[in-house]
Parts: sequence; C-alpha cells; structure tokens
Amino acid sequence: MSDSAAVLPWLVIRQDINGSTYRVGRYATQEEAQKVADRFDTREHQQLYWVERAGETARP
Repeated sequence: MSDSAAVLPWLVIRQDINGSTYRVGRYATQEEAQKVADRFDTREHQQLYWVERAGETARP
C-alpha cells in the first residue's frame, strides 16, 4: 500500500451504463467520500456512485 492509500483510504467509484468502473477520487474519511458520491448521485444520469475502502471491492 502506498503512502497516499494510507492517508486517503476512501474511494469514490463510478460505474457507467456499460458496466465499466472508474475511481473518481480518494478521500481521508468515509464521510467526505460519501458526500462526494451523494453529490454526483443527485445529478440526472445513468451512472452509479459508491464508496469503498482502498483494497476492498464491495459493490452495491
């Protein structure tokens, strides 16, 4: 694990309508990452956004 992963362990992940996933950003806290994901989720689109801890691959 790199130093940035230790300092910014929370990821916001986006899944597009084709099923491809992308890391949107890294955040220091789960709360901060969730706020970003929620902000993206309020837009009218067909992507999914979720938060996961670096190294974990949980999907909604």
